[in-house]
Amino acid sequence: GFAAAVPPVRDMKSVKQIMGKPRRHWVGDGFHVYPVFHDLAFSQELSPWLMFDYASPEEFPPSRSRRGVGQHGHRGFETVTIAFQGEVEHGDNVGNKDVIGPGDVQWMTAGSGIIHEEYHSTNFAKTGGLFEMCQLWLNLPAKHKMT
Repeated sequence: GFAAAVPPVRDMKSVKQIMGKPRRHWVGDGFHVYPVFHDLAFSQELSPWLMFDYASPEEFPPSRSRRGVGQHGHRGFETVTIAFQGEVEHGDNVGNKDVIGPGDVQWMTAGSGIIHEEYHSTNFAKTGGLFEMCQLWLNLPAKHKMT
């Protein structure tokens, strides 16, 4: 038979901290999120990770209004957005515009700066439904900050 490879003790990692469940807050009026990194967000301790928001499954009724976050800027980092349920419509000042739906991933490099907006898609707003997504912010190395 085969023996399972056991890593030497020196290679094992230890748990530094167990963080309690953070309080949810609204990002705009469309994203009710848990700040997963909580008080460690934007700290050197987590670098290069900056922030991680999780919007747990939430039912949104049909609406005629746009729910989300209007135009705002980012610079010097990347965002990775994953849609599990529902749809997010993203548009930016360089002409990119698209909808990400269940199973889709959007990777945006802000680099030297970008102005963008994120809303529930027009279709999702009209029909309503279950919405779940997450977004991770990743700091760019100094030499790529102005990419």
